[in-house]
Amino acid sequence: MYNFFKNIFKISKKLTSKDKSFLNIYKNTEVSKIFEAISNFNDTSEIRYVGGCVRKILNQEDVDDIDLAVNLSPNQVKECLQSSNIKFFETGIKHGTITANIDQKNFEITSLREDVDTDGRHAKVKYTTDWLKDSSRRDFTINSIYADKDGNLFDPNEGAKHLEEGSVIFIGNADERMQEDYLRILRYIRFFLNYSNQPHNLSVQKSIKQNIAGVANLSKERLMSELKKIILSKNFLEISKDSFLVEILTIIFPQLVNLNNLEKINNYSKNIFNKKKFIFIISYLIIDETDNANYFLFKYNFSNEDKKRIKFLIENFELFSEKDFFNKKNLQRIFYFNNKSYVIDLLDLKIFNSKIVPKKIIELKKYFERFEKPIFPLKAQDLLEKYKLKEGKEFGQKIRLLEDLWLNNSFKLSKKDIDNVFSN
Repeated sequence: MYNFFKNIFKISKKLTSKDKSFLNIYKNTEVSKIFEAISNFNDTSEIRYVGGCVRKILNQEDVDDIDLAVNLSPNQVKECLQSSNIKFFETGIKHGTITANIDQKNFEITSLREDVDTDGRHAKVKYTTDWLKDSSRRDFTINSIYADKDGNLFDPNEGAKHLEEGSVIFIGNADERMQEDYLRILRYIRFFLNYSNQPHNLSVQKSIKQNIAGVANLSKERLMSELKKIILSKNFLEISKDSFLVEILTIIFPQLVNLNNLEKINNYSKNIFNKKKFIFIISYLIIDETDNANYFLFKYNFSNEDKKRIKFLIENFELFSEKDFFNKKNLQRIFYFNNKSYVIDLLDLKIFNSKIVPKKIIELKKYFERFEKPIFPLKAQDLLEKYKLKEGKEFGQKIRLLEDLWLNNSFKLSKKDIDNVFSN
């Protein structure tokens, strides 16, 4: 952990020695073009890193997205980018954000602002040149740290200090921050899981419980987006150890019926948990013997492919107790009509729902990880010519019968099998 300085404009000596330093990001990404474009606009124009990328650099995490703050209006930002021939999108301009795109990499550039009116979902904003006012309207101190290209910090809320201490602290009044945007209750869960090593502040717990009803006003898209971030965060597996976070998350998402089971999953499951994708994890959390998972799919929007994958697991979960469901032949058949990732998810779901590591299922998983989907060896045209047949319903039925024989015989089919089908 870095040795943070109390003064807000000092460079940490340790920081410059890190592989993921601000200076390396400036040199090794196209963000330098944006810094130059903004800095050259006039004598007072400034641009700084802000939010997640600063927090992650200071915490020695990998940086995936680079967010920037500027003391220019969105129109001035567009002017800067146009003059430097940098492509941009205006998708977030309503909230003061212009997205620059260089070599297929996006950089969000947000003008300093004040929230002048909020309803718990959206905010009306007024642009400012005051960095302090911009920091004051942010959610947590650890998200209100700014840095110039050299790593000099502007940290009016002592976010770097709180990051080092492992404290997740609302800026100003917690009630007001939540009532400005109720999504901050979910963000509290994510940041507490990943950055806190302190107990919950009792007054913050009280504020969350008093304001949690406001979450119902949020769009399903925003809720699902934040839930995905929580589930995919590095410490999500630890949530079952925190009864308050479990309570809040299940009030908001009551269909997460298996949340407490995370504490009981076997060692194999723990080792592969962070390698699994969101759709598998959400499936594990919602699938039980009831229609709970189907209701969750009805309530929230998923892509057709994601729905298909979750429904596949729902339907097959009902068959887990059947004696011969988890044998190689049956799974080969499932594999053939679906694909490898579906079968691996199915096996992992069985593993995750087992109290002890099921060695037989793990061996099956290893087999199907190496297994490649076979191709049915017969062509309809060849059969039509050889047996002097005509296309039609009867011929189609015989083809399906042959395919069944082939599947049930571990993808093997003899000439005798074929002759027997077409001789009847």
